[in-house]
Formats: sequence, structure tokens, C-alpha cells
Amino acid sequence: MNVVVDVASRRDDPGIRALVERQAMPGRISLALAREPDFSTGCLVTGDEHRILVARSAGDGQVVGVACRSVRRLFLNGREERVGYLGQLRVDDRFRGRWLVSRGFSLLEQMHRDDPLPAYLASIVDGNDEAVGVLVTRRRRSFPSFREVAPYQTLALSLRRTRQPLNDAETIVPGSRVDAGELVRFLRTEGARRQLFPAWTEDDLRNLSALGLTLEDVRVAVRGSAIVGVMALWDQSAYKQTVVRGYSGWLRALTPILPRAGAIVRHAYASLICVLDDDPRVFAHLLRDVYRLARARGFQYLLVGLDARDPKLGVARAYPHYSYPSRLYFARWPGAPRQEDPDERLVYVDIATL
Repeated sequence: MNVVVDVASRRDDPGIRALVERQAMPGRISLALAREPDFSTGCLVTGDEHRILVARSAGDGQVVGVACRSVRRLFLNGREERVGYLGQLRVDDRFRGRWLVSRGFSLLEQMHRDDPLPAYLASIVDGNDEAVGVLVTRRRRSFPSFREVAPYQTLALSLRRTRQPLNDAETIVPGSRVDAGELVRFLRTEGARRQLFPAWTEDDLRNLSALGLTLEDVRVAVRGSAIVGVMALWDQSAYKQTVVRGYSGWLRALTPILPRAGAIVRHAYASLICVLDDDPRVFAHLLRDVYRLARARGFQYLLVGLDARDPKLGVARAYPHYSYPSRLYFARWPGAPRQEDPDERLVYVDIATL
């Protein structure tokens, strides 16, 4: 119980990075999500106004827990709203339990009172029964309520095979060759048809270049003079790394052909996915182009994240892949600004921002 929960300072950064690297995520493939050389840089992609919470052992000051709160401008039921995001939650195995989570939520609630938001997006990987129990099924009354919004599927597409480009009615061009205003109008118009789609601005897209995504890495499908689809290759390896810790179950038999334990997996994200009328053919054309770009740059895997109910997911599943299912939740504190629940529209949360 001798732990202090506070807003992190720059002095905490080495301890936070050590914690997230040693705390592996559960699953058949045990992965640690490292954040070298600076943890806070990785939080910039989660939204604006990010605040990092840290738990320190009072005895020696060692960092034993971390979480991040940020704010996103998203489309909710077709309207642009400010929505929170709770992520990067890690707790040292020696300090696991409800009491530490409770202290963290107390500080988050203080932040919420200073800047009330209608809801906070959070994700929990399938198989993390401890997190589901503490936060959802057996939560304390002082915790925010967690309501499931959508099942979410992350596919790690293997880039081993050379694949030929697809020929179709669209022309695929880099985003640098498209008017930025038209690109943003397409993302906002089509994105508003989805729940939780980012409400992009031209400044947002320009600012992403400092985080590894330039307009040259954005692929735009054009039919005639009209934009009909967008997908980008986002390389975040300069500040986020995925380290293999081990394998379980039948995957152990495949270890000779899988990345060895301790290896950093070279991957990039399929980001900014937006397709007119969710046309699977346009999606397939864009995905093939981004696949080829990722392979040419030496990546081992391309990560694609979609609502598990999304019909476009079948196109991505046709590639050899590993699957990581999870659940998206809305967390709400009592007394939060009133906001209707998401309607039946499919969800789009950019995998690169989780």
C-alpha cells in the first residue's frame, strides 16, 4: 500500500520506460510495448492534452504503474465531440490489485472534474480477464462505468511474400499530390459516417510529420477527379517498439519461423483508413498498395485495425496474418456531461493511436 500516485515528471521517464518494457501483454504471443527513447512521445499520437499518471513505490521511488489520459476530437453519432482516451495502463506484477487502480482512478476523476468529458475511450485485449474483472464485471462503485462499444480486431499481416499491384478503376497517388483541403474534406465527410472517426484538420495532418507520418506516406485512391479512398503507412518505430517475450500453445511449435524471444518486430500501421461507401474493392486496392510500400521499406508486418463487424475485414484476412482481438469501451464517471450512446454505425478507431 506504500505507493504514491501522481502526475509524472520528466524524472519519471526512465522508470516508466523500464516498466512498460518488462510488463508483457497477455496472449498466445507475449509482447512488450517498449517506448524508447521517450515515453511521452508515444502519448502524443493518442490525442491532445495528454497527461501521464505514475505510481511510485514510496520506499525507493521505483515506478510501479503508469497510465495516460488524453483528449480526442471524434465524430460521435455524426457530430464532432471531445472524447477522452485512457490508455498505456501498466502495473508492476508485484503491485497488482484493485487498490492501486482505485488510487489511479481517484486522480483521473480529479482531472475529469477540472475538464469534464462525456466519455473516455478504452480498449482491453481479449484474454486479459484480470482487467475485465477489475474494470467491468466487478468494478468498484467509485470507478467509472465501462460499457462495451464494439469488438475490435487487429491483424498483423505478414509481409514475407512479394505481391503484384492490383489494377482497377482507381488511380493510387501519394497524398502530397492531392489538395490538402480536399483530402481533409473527404476524411471528415466520409468519417462522420463512422463512430469515433478522428475529426481531422489540415493542421493535424501537417503536424503528423513530426511523428513519422508524412503526406508522401498517405495513399489516396482517385477516380476521375474525385477522392474515393484513403490509407496511410505510419511508421512509429522511432518512439514505439514491439518486443517478443515468448509464445504459448501451438505457436511454440512455430518458433523456428517466428521472431525469436527478445527480438524487436519491425512493423508499421495501416492508418487513416477511409473508403467511400466502404467499397471493399477500393479498400483492397489501397491495402495492396500500402502492403507493397511497407514491404519495400523492410517491415515484417503491417498492422490493420478494424471493427470486428466491418465487412472490409474479410479483405485483410485474405493475407497471412496473426489476429489480436480486443474490445472497445466507453468509460463514464457519474455526473459526466450528458451524451447519447453511440448508435448502430460501425466504429473506426485508428490502430496507430491505441
